[in-house]
Amino acid sequence: MKITHFDDLLTAARLQNEPQRLLLVFAGVELPDDCTPAQRAGFAAGHGGAMVPLMCVDKLPNELHDFAALLEESSHIEMCTDWRLVFAAALSGSPSRAPSSQEAEVVLQRMIEAIQRGEHGQFIPFDRQGLPVMMH
Repeated sequence: MKITHFDDLLTAARLQNEPQRLLLVFAGVELPDDCTPAQRAGFAAGHGGAMVPLMCVDKLPNELHDFAALLEESSHIEMCTDWRLVFAAALSGSPSRAPSSQEAEVVLQRMIEAIQRGEHGQFIPFDRQGLPVMMH
């Protein structure tokens, strides 16, 4: 299944043989303290910066109706109102059981660390419209 919107990811997760738990890391963009004047100007124009994880959450696919519900939920969390991207991954369970939140916690921490290092190729980043973003 081709993922052209966050809702496609939800559909794909619901269709898997093994129950899934979605792992979501909301990230903002900051300019490093040691940036150059050119980097600062580019950032002011909406380019550059470093991804900074703001918050993470795990959800069963049936706990989230659609992207609009995720966007609404995130708007009520103070530390997460200005996120730019949400990085998504899924954790598979066994045929009879979805992974627990405790099992997801370790993987979410690894996701956060990978995003901080700029190693986010194994995750799908979505913008605030729920569209996948190609990162360079």
